[in-house]
Amino acid sequence: MKTIACALVCALGAGGAAAAESTITAISFGRADQAALTHAYYRPFTAATGIDVKSLSYDGQTTELKQMAKADGAPWDVIQVESRTLQLGCENGLFEKLDYSRIAIAKSDFIPGALSECGVGIFAWSVALAYDADKLKTAPRSWADIWNLAKFPGKRGLRRSAKYTLEIALLADGVPVENVYKVLATKEGVDRAFRKLDGIKDHVIWWTSAPDPQLYLEDGRLVMTPAYTLWLNREQARHSNLRVAWNKSLYDVDSWAIPKNTGKASDAYRFISFASQGENQKAFSQELAYGPTNKKALPLLDAALASTLPSAEANLGDALKIDTAFWIVHGEALEKRFDNWAPQLCAQQTDEDEDAVDYKGQTVCQDNRGNLRKIESDAPATATYHQGAHVH
Repeated sequence: MKTIACALVCALGAGGAAAAESTITAISFGRADQAALTHAYYRPFTAATGIDVKSLSYDGQTTELKQMAKADGAPWDVIQVESRTLQLGCENGLFEKLDYSRIAIAKSDFIPGALSECGVGIFAWSVALAYDADKLKTAPRSWADIWNLAKFPGKRGLRRSAKYTLEIALLADGVPVENVYKVLATKEGVDRAFRKLDGIKDHVIWWTSAPDPQLYLEDGRLVMTPAYTLWLNREQARHSNLRVAWNKSLYDVDSWAIPKNTGKASDAYRFISFASQGENQKAFSQELAYGPTNKKALPLLDAALASTLPSAEANLGDALKIDTAFWIVHGEALEKRFDNWAPQLCAQQTDEDEDAVDYKGQTVCQDNRGNLRKIESDAPATATYHQGAHVH
């Protein structure tokens, strides 16, 4: 979960303000995303249109959006949102319902899942099977290989969350991509996923945050694990033994949305059209290894780079689009069952994080090397546990 303070003013605003005809305020998640957005979109948009882009960052929460929706005018004009925020915000009237006739890109140019009632995809991100090629005699090719202990001995990682992990279990058990959420919506399907997980439970090191998979691969704790491909891409230049198997990867998109009641909707549409052009999305993917949502951007990229991106045709062809609506409805119950099933993670003695949960009466916890440890009577009353969302 993103933890940066809400609406921090960032010095990465687009240039050219002195000559700008007008200004729009663009909100993003900050850090690497904001720098790449500035390079690929904000500054070029100002140069092309004379409209200055004031760049701010936020923590992904919707408190300000709810206040804006009730006001006469919104101080934000375009905003980067994750799928859950987009869907709930659209349903609750926080975002404008988009008029696609005002976006100068054909709908057919976008990858599946990039367009919705209130959002236009900025980029695709992915969770795929990562492995250490130096530790395995043969390369794993699918999620099912995580369960093949004889052929691929060693510890394997899984995200300590129902989301992604249950989908992966069903895919490994032979459920077709198009049926995963139909199966998971039934009690029998959920039971099937947990039975599958029972088969490797004793061989798993659980991870919770986005950097964990590649860190655990690099230091030899794991031989394979689901991982956010963006983070793997950052490390592969230094660690050539890290590889990715894209078969039936999971993917989702972050999107542009227009806050309700902005007085600059026309300029916001103009910006989204500009940011959705293939040439400009190419520039963004050269900064960060996210997949373009405009399919016409991919042929413009270096072929080696394009092949490592989630929206490359070969990678996207059999990928599973994460169903946000499913997780909004079923997520709480599934996460509760998963949390009761999975071993609790041991608290780190140096942790000062207030986001903690009780050991819930358990007598053992798992450390970050996969060892089960007895919980001593004088152990900390809480165990640090982060849900672990995709982190840019």
